[in-house]
Amino acid sequence: MRTNEQILSRMAEDLKLRGLASGTQAEYIRCSHIFMDWSKLPAESMDEEDIRAFINHLISVKKLSASTINVYNAALRFLYAVTLNRNLNYRQIPNMKQIRDIPEILTKDELCNVFGNASTLQNKAILMTLYGSGIRLSECCSLRVRDIDSEAMRIFVHHGKRGKDRYTLLSQTNLNVLREYWNAYRPKHPDGWLFLCNDRSGKVNRRTVQDAFNSAARRAGISKDVSTHTLRACFATHLLEAGADIYQIKQLLGHASIQSTTFYLRLRKFDPTLKSPLDAMPQTFGRKTEVAADA
Repeated sequence: MRTNEQILSRMAEDLKLRGLASGTQAEYIRCSHIFMDWSKLPAESMDEEDIRAFINHLISVKKLSASTINVYNAALRFLYAVTLNRNLNYRQIPNMKQIRDIPEILTKDELCNVFGNASTLQNKAILMTLYGSGIRLSECCSLRVRDIDSEAMRIFVHHGKRGKDRYTLLSQTNLNVLREYWNAYRPKHPDGWLFLCNDRSGKVNRRTVQDAFNSAARRAGISKDVSTHTLRACFATHLLEAGADIYQIKQLLGHASIQSTTFYLRLRKFDPTLKSPLDAMPQTFGRKTEVAADA
């Protein structure tokens, strides 16, 4: 029987062979390692009942969200189905149903205040790029100088989610700020990263951008529950409100399914001229309804 360390090493190889994103590979290994540490048993000796007990532990004790628990579930399914070549009864370890609340959206005036309160020109350029193009945070951090196509006014997203390449919009306002940033910072790196970390040794990381956004939002007086992902949601919502085709937005966002894009239909504002059908009815509703007297 192989040790858990040997199994994790083989799992890392399996993940790499399938070309999963580096972040997904690291997360699957981390989740599997936590599962093994929790059980204190060889992974090859466990089955669905052990996985069920672990997931119940994540729900009841750790109080993790449904989306986080589903990541653990996916990692363990990969571990057993691929690395250990075991057929599991997935009906015994189902994914949790996720309740997706409608997120808060920033108005254009609020976005302007956030951008204006960025602490540095680089932070301003990053935040405006996130909103102006609708790219994911990880995709923004991985932008290279050559990905900015000012002639075609588009941004190339190299190996986005699920390893897919795509193009998205480059706004003129965004381009102006990027040029201002370039002239001030002159970012130079062997790998060509556009946005660099403070010591300029590598590309900017997610945590740095998240902190920059949170600080700018706080200085702008934003009390809404927002994050860097809000900028992507604002991009999609504002495009829909401007009349953009939802299939075009799907391509720009890099969604695999149109169902992911249609979620943003719930965020756009109602047309102020839209009236309830009740208001279109004649205002005579038959006999007068009597108000019941108090007993």
